Amino acid sequence: MNIKQYLDSTYLKTAEQANLSEQENTEIVKNCIQEAIDNDFKLIMIRPDKVTLAKKMIDEANSKLTIGTVIDFPLGNGTLEEKLAEAKEAIENGVDDLDFVVDYEAFKRGEIDIVKKQVFEGTKLGLAHHKIVKWIIEVAALDNHQIVQLSALIKNVVIANFDENDYERVFVKSSTGFYKTPEGVPNGATVPTIKLMLENSCPLPVKAAGGVRTYEEAVEMIQLGVKRIGTSAAKAIANGEISNSDY
Repeated sequence: MNIKQYLDSTYLKTAEQANLSEQENTEIVKNCIQEAIDNDFKLIMIRPDKVTLAKKMIDEANSKLTIGTVIDFPLGNGTLEEKLAEAKEAIENGVDDLDFVVDYEAFKRGEIDIVKKQVFEGTKLGLAHHKIVKWIIEVAALDNHQIVQLSALIKNVVIANFDENDYERVFVKSSTGFYKTPEGVPNGATVPTIKLMLENSCPLPVKAAGGVRTYEEAVEMIQLGVKRIGTSAAKAIANGEISNSDY
């Protein structure tokens, strides 16, 4: 198994979150991009303001590494217009994958039409520009019934509005990795939640993000059926090491 081609190597902390200067944080991003290039990972997942930097480094290295970014991150509570504007800018800057945070709080309030509109318009924009689109549902903020419902909602919007050939380019993704859960409760991809997502988003692919830190955990997710794994421990996973990363 070439596990590297499942790994979206991820660094999404702002300078403030990392307690660093902008320059120091940018150096970490550069190192992450270079590491992803050197290790032939599938993708580097970074904040929107770092997409141009990644594009430049990848082009200079003549690498096949792809670039992903997060949209309306991490809360997903921006307006549709804000989501689309951020995504359009990322597209112009050369991004390959758009990982939108769905407005899961609106979903929990029963504002289903708002969520459906987001999923439709965001997916339409991404596919029109030949990008891969992922919808982060933030499983730690949902109960099992809501995970089932939201995964199915995304699937149903895609099936109703897009061509069957596009299904493999629209993912349901577990987590931002930034949701704060009480008392150390897992806030990312767990086997039970990933199983629920796989069962209810099929035929759309699933990305497991948050909490996958070892080679064994990554293999387990792949064997369950996930097509991508988002992790800040990509190198450790690829080398069979254990990471203490928090995402």
